[in-house]
Amino acid sequence: MSVSTKYGRTYHYPFSPGTTSDDRIQYDYWSCIQQVPLIIHTEKLDGENNCLSKHGVFARSHAAPTTSPWTKTIRQQWELLKRDLGELELFGENLYAIHSIRYKELEHHFYLFAVRYIDTWLSWEEVKWYAAAFGFPHVPELQLVSPTIGEHAYRQTVLDLAAQESKLKSYDATDGTKCTMEGVVSRNTGEYAVPDFACNVLKYVRKGHVKTDEHWTRNWKRAPLRWEKHD
Repeated sequence: MSVSTKYGRTYHYPFSPGTTSDDRIQYDYWSCIQQVPLIIHTEKLDGENNCLSKHGVFARSHAAPTTSPWTKTIRQQWELLKRDLGELELFGENLYAIHSIRYKELEHHFYLFAVRYIDTWLSWEEVKWYAAAFGFPHVPELQLVSPTIGEHAYRQTVLDLAAQESKLKSYDATDGTKCTMEGVVSRNTGEYAVPDFACNVLKYVRKGHVKTDEHWTRNWKRAPLRWEKHD
């Protein structure tokens, strides 16, 4: 039995090229988007989804708190803030271990992207507020968009954003060459109920992005922060 509910699986846009056989696709994405007054496109960072709650630090599974070596630092930070969380659950991208992309402008190893309070996903402004309150950065903002621009323009905006390099300066972890960001995550700027997650958060993942699995853990390396020496 899980201690808490894990983060929902984010559906891909139907024009997202980085899908696999087990991914879910929101073919009716435009109907979803039209129900949202304002969308914030944020950068999809290449790390591990971690949740900080009063019960501990969790990775993808919420059956029990994680004890992985690459979460040691965030678990130490959790010890300092756990009594202030209450019913809040902080979700962020743990970039402590290098996956497929190496970032050369990391300010921190944990970037907040969502906050859940009981049965509600809080607004983007509240996510940023809690990020500042707990001393974390949030994932990079890319662009605010209204569905009034029309489906074609909306889709092109996502494609144009995804073609850029990361706001954190992205390099291929294998050969060291510059690369584009992993993808784009689009979310409702307002709050919404937990059951409505699938129509309020969508993602685009670049073609050929290497999905790291359990094998990356065997020879993982710590990602240096911006002011530390890079190889």
